This record gives sequence, structure tokens and C-alpha cells, in this order.
Amino acid sequence: MDAKADIFYEVSWEVCNKVGGIFTVVASKAVQMMNHYNNYWLIGPYFPKKAFGMFEETLAPEECKTCFDKLKAEGIEVHCGKWMVKGSPNVMLVDFTNFSVQKNSIKQKLWEHYKIDSLYTEWFDFDEPVVFATAAGKVIEVLSEIYLGKKTVAQFHEWLAAAGLLYIKSEKAKVGTVFTTHATTLGRSIAATDRNLYEMLDKISPDENAKGRGSSVFAKHLLEKAAAKNADVFTTVSEITGIEAEKILDRKPDVLLMNGLDMDKFPTFEEASVKHKLFKARIKQFLTYYFFPYQTFDIENTLIYFLAGRYEFTDKGVDVCIKALGKLNEKLKEEKSKKTIVCFFWIPGNIRSIKQELLENKTYFFDLKDSIDDETDLLKTRMLSLLITKGDITKENLFGAEFMQEIKPKVLRLSRKGMPPVATHDLFSEQNDAILNAFQQANLSNKTEDRVKVVFYPIYLTGADGLLDTSYYESMQGAHLGIFPSYYEPWGYTPLEAAALGVSSVTTDLTGFGRYLCTECVPEKNPGIFVLKRFGRAYDETVQDLASIMYYFANLPVQERVANKMTSQKVAATADWKLFIERYIEAHNLAISRL
Repeated sequence: MDAKADIFYEVSWEVCNKVGGIFTVVASKAVQMMNHYNNYWLIGPYFPKKAFGMFEETLAPEECKTCFDKLKAEGIEVHCGKWMVKGSPNVMLVDFTNFSVQKNSIKQKLWEHYKIDSLYTEWFDFDEPVVFATAAGKVIEVLSEIYLGKKTVAQFHEWLAAAGLLYIKSEKAKVGTVFTTHATTLGRSIAATDRNLYEMLDKISPDENAKGRGSSVFAKHLLEKAAAKNADVFTTVSEITGIEAEKILDRKPDVLLMNGLDMDKFPTFEEASVKHKLFKARIKQFLTYYFFPYQTFDIENTLIYFLAGRYEFTDKGVDVCIKALGKLNEKLKEEKSKKTIVCFFWIPGNIRSIKQELLENKTYFFDLKDSIDDETDLLKTRMLSLLITKGDITKENLFGAEFMQEIKPKVLRLSRKGMPPVATHDLFSEQNDAILNAFQQANLSNKTEDRVKVVFYPIYLTGADGLLDTSYYESMQGAHLGIFPSYYEPWGYTPLEAAALGVSSVTTDLTGFGRYLCTECVPEKNPGIFVLKRFGRAYDETVQDLASIMYYFANLPVQERVANKMTSQKVAATADWKLFIERYIEAHNLAISRL
């Protein structure tokens, strides 16, 4: 599909400013946008510390300098340059520091033009992005006057950029506008507090409900609603968010702009297989010093499950995951299974420090490992000699009496009484931590007889955390199954990323990605990505269904787990930006036709 616009601006709070999932959306599709538009600019806020290492400043286009000088006189300073992501797209970062004195005037106009009540909102929660977005709208307005006669489209992501669209509409600038909501503020609030969003949609008055949730939620809701109603084209990122938006924002989306990935960045199946072995070995080494000082199990008959994401206990389905693991544990114990499941919860929390006993375990383990490594060549020689001479391969013959005497204290030092901890770190207010309390309620305490072990790993996976020392993607690649039973997830990048890395996962039909799989992908015997039914299902049924999926996967033979890995990558390939970008062009062209 050919783009009809001559110039395209894309406005987001997350341009060169990593906050959440929209950063991935705008960054990962930049190359495909550049393939469709010769004149494509991303517009974001200018925060020098966050822009450092991510933004390379250049001179502004010659024809823009005069209007940028005028904007500077109004308190708006535009920094032109390149975003240092794949494709190096053009970027304008807007410094609105001096423009912020207009805050009250901006909010007054939003009330006068659109009846958006923001009288009691606060700077960091609402006012700051509204001032930025209005400044971005003014930038686009003056540029549209410079490039008069050029067909221009501007797309605004989420409520954080919505005020820019409303400014353009109030000034009647000759710019086609697209508003994209990645979630609704009210929907997210209901899902987090009431856990029955989809049952409530037909029963509530959105404005009244939002008003009862405080000034911030109410103002954001009104801002979203005004942007959705006044945009030339209204879009959301998935079918499930479209259903929500139609009820809450009172407009059905014109186009669904589903979130893709740049699949060229991800490994081939062969590369993924090599990395799986590498990082699985690293994770199992961690498990050895985490668990084995207290208890042992067959590490080679152990599967690694994980849940990763923000600490949103119900929205991300953490509650469902823990309850299902509890049921899985009881079933495996009843069967006297020899298999062990270790489930990581890679969810950043409110930490104090790494547990002291874990640091000691790690130190003692590597001291023991170093001693073995130092003897490796001698061990090989002795083993070869014993095999050739048909000697008895005993510990004494293999290691030698002197070495056994030296190593024994190190082995004993690694031994501990009690049970392995359920978290790697000490947390502030542990008695109030939802995850730790849910572990206790599900009888997941890492007892010797438990076949399901849990590890709450409450820090960001940076690759240099002093424990696993693996990045987010590396940690995923070392695992066997990702579990993402989200209740509220407008799209859901994590299961898609896992699939692209060749890792099987579970998502739900309440996520945008899950709905996409249900409607546009034909499931195979080994689906790669399992879709848990949550829409219209009772909570306890959902828990039991997830436990069944976990149990089924745990008992798959190796060749079928490999088949699932292959299918997951094949499914992920259907969400390549090369395919999904056509929907963006459709939305932009529709905006041009409605000018």
C-alpha cells in the first residue's frame, strides 16, 4: 500500500524516553515507516539525561530555522537529530521547560474547547505531558504552514500526547490526525481494582465511574475521550482494546494497529537453540547454589518456567499463575513425579538487598567450582588411565586422597539447614508483599518434597546484577516456558518476544496478542503459544485450565517441546512489522481522505 501523505509526524512521550511498551512500538517500527515516508519525523520530550546515548543532535533543516526561533521566543525549543535505534530515524525533541509557565492557560483552553476538567491535577501525573503535547502540537502547526500544500499526517500515541492533537484541531491546522490509545485509563484502573472490567463495560457510566476514581483518572479519561472523538482517525492496538474503547471512549476504532516486532533482530531457530543451551546452563548453575545447599533434585530433569513484567499483581495475572503453580505442585506430588519445575518471577519490586545467605552460597559454590576447575587436567588424565587399565573408577582413585581431604571442608561449608528462600532479595514490608503472601497461600515454600519451586527475582534483568548476570532476553532464552496469564493487557509484547526467541509461552484471550492468535492463526498440535481462555470464564476455572497447560507442557517429550519452539517462532513471524505496517498506512491514508 502506498502512503498518500507527503509528511508524517509521530508524537509520543516515549520517543527517546523509555518508560513502557510504547517505546518498543515506536522504536521497532521506525525502519518500516522510513520505507514508506521520505519525510518522517518522530517527536518526543527533551530530557537531556534520558536522551544521552540515545539521541544524536544535528542542525535543524534550513527552512525551519526561522519558525523554530519564533517558537523559542514562546518558550518552546526544538532539538533536531537522530534517534540511535535501527534506521536512525529523524527526531525532534521538544524542550518545553520555559513553555510550562503556560500550564494554566493550556488547561483553561482544554476546558473551554473540550470540557476537560483538570483543575486539581498535578504536574508529574498529568500537567507535564499535557504541556509537552501542546508544545508538540504547536511545532506541527508551524511546520504545516512552512510546508503548505504538502499533505501532512500526525499520529499521537496515548493520552500523554493527546493534547497536541486537540491543539491542532482547535487551531484548524491543515493536518490529518490519528489518535492511538494503547489502553484506556479507566479500563486499566477498573481492571487493577475491581477485576471485572469486561463484565462492567455495559453497566457503567464511564464519565461517572472515572470521576469517582479521583481527579487524575477523571482528567486523563476526558482527555482520551476528547482525542478519540475529535481525531480524523481513531485507532487502538487490538480487538480487545477496541471493545473497551468503544464503550469507554464512545467511539469504535477505525483501524486496529497491532504491535509488531522487527523480526530481523531475532535469532534463527538454530541460533536460538545454541543460546538456549548456553543460558539454560547458566540458570541451572544459579539453581545449584540457590537450592542445593538445602536440598537436591535432578537438575537434568528440571524445567524452567517464568513470568516477567511490571508488578501488576492482577492485571498481569500473577495471582492466577501462583495459584495454578500450587495446583501443579500438588498434582506432581500425588503422582510422586521425579520431575522438578522451577518458576522464576522476574518482576521488579521494592528491594533492600540480596539475601546474605544467597551471597554466601554463591561464594562457597564458586570456591568449590574453582577447586574442581584447577584439577580438571589431572582428572582427565586419571580418568583416561583408569579406563585404559580397567581400574575401578572411585572417588578416591579419580580425585586422589589428598584432594578429597582438601575438598571435604568446602563441600560441608556449602551445606545449610532449613529451606531455600522463595525470594533472592530482602524486601521492604515483606509481610505486605502480594507475591510472597500468594506463595504462602498456595503452599509454595520450596520444601524438599515440593515438585514446583519458586524464585521471586525482584530486580531488573540487566546482565550484571550479581546473581544470574543474564539480560532480559538471555534469561528468557534459557527457560522452557513463559507464563503470562494477563487479565488486562491491551497487546502483550512479552509472549511475542518470547516466541521470537524460540521460547514457548502462555497468553490469554484477554490480551491483544492472544485475541490476534485466536482470530488469525490456526492452532497446531504443538501451538508454541498456548492461549488460555479467560474471557467469560470463572476465576477458578481459569486457574485450573492454566495448571492443566503447565502440566501438559511439563510432560511433553523433548522432541515435542522442540516442535513447540519451532512453532512459536513461526507464529511470531506473522507479527513482523513488515506485515503490520500496512495497517498504519491505511490509517494515515484514511486521515488524508477526511481532511
